[in-house]
Amino acid sequence: MLHPTAVVLTESGPVQGFQKQSPSAESTIDCFLGIPYAAPPVGDLRWRSPQPLTPWQETRNCLDFGPDFPQAANPLFRAHRQTEDCLYLNVWALEIQHAQKLPVMVWIHGGGFVGGSGSDQRSDGALMASKGVVLVSFNYRSGIFGFLAHPELSAESEWKISGNYGLQDQIAALKWIQQNISQFGGDPTRVTVFGVSAGSASISLLLTCPQAKGLFQQTILHSPGAARPLATLEQAEDFSVKALGSDIKHLRSLGEVDIFKLTSSMNPKIRGLTTPRILRPILDGVYLSENERDVFKAHRQTMLPMIVGSNLDEGSLLTKEWAIHSVDDYVQLVILNFKNFAAQALALYPVKAEDEIRNSIAHLFGDTQFNYGTRLLAQSNSNQVAKTWRYLFAKRRPSQMDGPHHGQEVAHVFGNLAAKVTPIENDFDHQDEFISNAMLNYWVQFAHAGNPNQVELPEWHPYNVASDHMIVFGAEISNQDGFRKENLDFIDHFFQASMEVRVQ
Repeated sequence: MLHPTAVVLTESGPVQGFQKQSPSAESTIDCFLGIPYAAPPVGDLRWRSPQPLTPWQETRNCLDFGPDFPQAANPLFRAHRQTEDCLYLNVWALEIQHAQKLPVMVWIHGGGFVGGSGSDQRSDGALMASKGVVLVSFNYRSGIFGFLAHPELSAESEWKISGNYGLQDQIAALKWIQQNISQFGGDPTRVTVFGVSAGSASISLLLTCPQAKGLFQQTILHSPGAARPLATLEQAEDFSVKALGSDIKHLRSLGEVDIFKLTSSMNPKIRGLTTPRILRPILDGVYLSENERDVFKAHRQTMLPMIVGSNLDEGSLLTKEWAIHSVDDYVQLVILNFKNFAAQALALYPVKAEDEIRNSIAHLFGDTQFNYGTRLLAQSNSNQVAKTWRYLFAKRRPSQMDGPHHGQEVAHVFGNLAAKVTPIENDFDHQDEFISNAMLNYWVQFAHAGNPNQVELPEWHPYNVASDHMIVFGAEISNQDGFRKENLDFIDHFFQASMEVRVQ
């Protein structure tokens, strides 16, 4: 039988969760799962900005995660139940009546802006909360539910824009935290936002978004999909009309299952490596007005203490199903993405035989989608903020022959190595336990002090542009400079020189 928490009064009404022992059995954790932070985005609220909640009077039991938005199966996690009514968040905190005003850590899940969940077992917040933070995760609309831009939707809008609903959901959740987290023992003036993949890309974008300013004070970005060109509102609207038609009333009349089925017409099977995407945040002129790369190069984003990093093998898992089978297929892929710079790209990512294709595609994908943005964020932020740290996650599980893949550091950071999120057994060894404990404690220490270093762990030196220094979490903790420098310099040169922005 669940032991109830004390009742907590939020601005919308009272909520009550349940208590459990932390995984370390050293403390009691109050868990509040499935707290609504905005009105359900259903019916007439589909494809509209998040709206305020209708207050409630009776105590709301928050004992289970809220639903995920409709999405495809993902090998990286097991999704919860699915429906458009998905705007819920979760709070883990030390037993509230004994808590002080603790730092707040807010997790934004990944999923390529078409999937993901705040209920992912890898990111369960109980162990992290036991270290002395208040941990929050939340769901936000993604895919066609969260990022559809359409001229009829823009016409309805006060700002004459559409799309970016998922980004607005994230801002709404962060505002909820500012208004309510003190009731759970958290300090709203000490919020560290952290996330992986699309969640990390969102943080990168929020640093350029005026509506997000002041909602958090520190950032940790895992494998940010940052600094590639963004589609414009006009491009996204045109693409949507061609794919779905011009009748938004008809689209609103469809059930959520039928809406989800339209995703395939909006999402290419092979992602453009250097071109904008549609089902993700776009340049709407209100929330996002400039490409991140331009902002970062000019050091005009919000500058905050930052940890940023990527994984050793970001690309192989995410490109393994790509239908690139011959050397000619590969050459055409490179020409399509790099045009006049294709010869340079082929020299840096060569393929002489078919058995080399998968490896070169993986490197191309990892560098363009994650490693380049990671380095640029570290370079730009450290220009004004000395409290900038970079990492590389390189620890493979004992049974792995490649990797670590995109997203595999999440279980280590949260201390949830045993989380079974795929049919594959998630084995781990004492080295995984050591790295997991170190990363968890570095992350929590950063939330407390704006600096990850503590006496019990190896020293993590701040980022330096000249050396491009990073700490490496492998079988042991080590250091490395200049990770993939020649390749990332080429990508930077390509984006600098290329003036054509094309949707693919």
